[in-house]
Amino acid sequence: MEISGKVALVTGGSSGIGRATAKALAAEGASVAVADIDRSGGEETVRAIAAEGGQACFFHGDVSTPSGIKSLFAAVEAAYGGIDIVHNNAGIMTGDTPGWPEVGLEKIHLVVSVNAAGVMMGTGAAVRALRKRGGGAVVNTASVAALGPMPFDPMYAATKAAVVNFTEACAMLAESENIRVNAVLPGMVDTPIIGKTGDGETPAAWLAPAIAATTMLQPEDISDKVLELIKDDSKAGAAELVVQPDTPRAAEMAAAAELLGEEGVAEVVSRIEGQDSGA
Repeated sequence: MEISGKVALVTGGSSGIGRATAKALAAEGASVAVADIDRSGGEETVRAIAAEGGQACFFHGDVSTPSGIKSLFAAVEAAYGGIDIVHNNAGIMTGDTPGWPEVGLEKIHLVVSVNAAGVMMGTGAAVRALRKRGGGAVVNTASVAALGPMPFDPMYAATKAAVVNFTEACAMLAESENIRVNAVLPGMVDTPIIGKTGDGETPAAWLAPAIAATTMLQPEDISDKVLELIKDDSKAGAAELVVQPDTPRAAEMAAAAELLGEEGVAEVVSRIEGQDSGA
């Protein structure tokens, strides 16, 4: 799919992977709708895009509710006349106060609403918008956590596994609607979500060993994969893994991702010195 001249909606666009993807799409010539509940961060993303000569607007959007999804897509369509590309990227971790199983039911509900229901509702809204344009591309942000148990935040891992399963089920839309839905499964990425597991700046204690055990990816490593999935017309229902080769159990995770199905062949990509670790 050619990105230039298209309209792209990126949720969770105020920082991290969302910001990197929004900037990359704008650099390729897309008009980008940057959506988030964080207005300050979202507007900062828009300014960064404008400074590089790109076109973007901020839209306040809460993906955790049906009304939030409906109003967001309606606002973007009204502003741009339609949507061609959607990156359902907004996501949260459960956090550290308190951890599982003491965490409150309200927090569990919020994590499920944003990470799982938000992606499902966002994909549904995307299909309704993209079919008006004759098709398009959707990329859902899952996580390496989808591939196995995550005892310190099982709600997060479960929601990301749901995203992978849901995305695979959307493979049929490529034929019926000319809409390709794929997922990216990032490993440990240096984004604000890490700090939010603790006090907002310092990661939670339970996350420290994982951070120490691997080289952190950068948001641009993931946005590269997102754009690749958007551009590659052969990919539909794919779930592609992006981790550093020194990530503990990287090979096992790649093997697990391979089992996602013939349309879900994963890649393990190293961004260190441009080396491809193979998969």
